Amino acid sequence: MENWESEVERNWENTPAPDPGPEADQPDPGGGKARKEASDGRDLYLNIRVLVIMMTAFVLMFTFVARIIVVSGPSMLDTLHNGDLILVWSLGYSPKQGDIVVVTQESYQEDSIVKRVIATEGQTVDINYDTDTVYVDGTPLKEDYTKERMQIPTYGEGLNHVTVPEGCIFVMGDNRNHSADSRFPGIGIVDTRCVIGKGIAVMFPFHRWKGL
Repeated sequence: MENWESEVERNWENTPAPDPGPEADQPDPGGGKARKEASDGRDLYLNIRVLVIMMTAFVLMFTFVARIIVVSGPSMLDTLHNGDLILVWSLGYSPKQGDIVVVTQESYQEDSIVKRVIATEGQTVDINYDTDTVYVDGTPLKEDYTKERMQIPTYGEGLNHVTVPEGCIFVMGDNRNHSADSRFPGIGIVDTRCVIGKGIAVMFPFHRWKGL
C-alpha cells in the first residue's frame, strides 16, 4: 500500500500543469486603464467634495461665529490702533456696557466701525464736557481707557442727554476728541441688529496681542 501511494504521488508531481490556452496571453484591452481612470476620477471627486465642505464651514464660521476685522482710524486710541487686526465674536452675542463692539451704520459709512458700548437699552446717558464726565443713570463712569480729556467736538455737543431706546446701544470711541460716535448726528443711537460682534482680542501685529 505504501509503495502504491508513493507511486501515485510521483506521477502527480510529474504531471504537467494544464495549458491556460492562448486567451491567457492576450492583454486586457483597456481594462486596467479604465479602472485607473475610474479610480482617479473618484479621488478627484472626493478631494473636491472635501474642499467644498471646508470652504463652506470656513464661510459659515466667519459669518456667524467669528471674524477678523481691521481697525481703521484713530477713534479707539490708545486701546486700538489704526491697522490692528481684531478677533470679533458674533455667535450668541448680546451687547453689554463696556464691551468693544463692531457695528455697521450705513447712515454714516458703508464700512463697519469699532466703538465701546457706553449704555444699553433703558439706560440714560449724560455727557458733561466741563467736568470730562460721562454719566449712565446718574453714575459717573470710571473710564481709565480714554486717551485724553474730553472736549466739545467740532460739530457741537451733539447728543449729550438721551435715554437709550429698546433694542439699541449708545457707543463712543476711547479717543473722544477724534471719534464720530453716538454723539454725532450721522451715527446716533445704534440698533443692536447692526452689531456684528464683540472684539475679544488684538491678533496682529503680534507685539500688540492682547485680550479686549
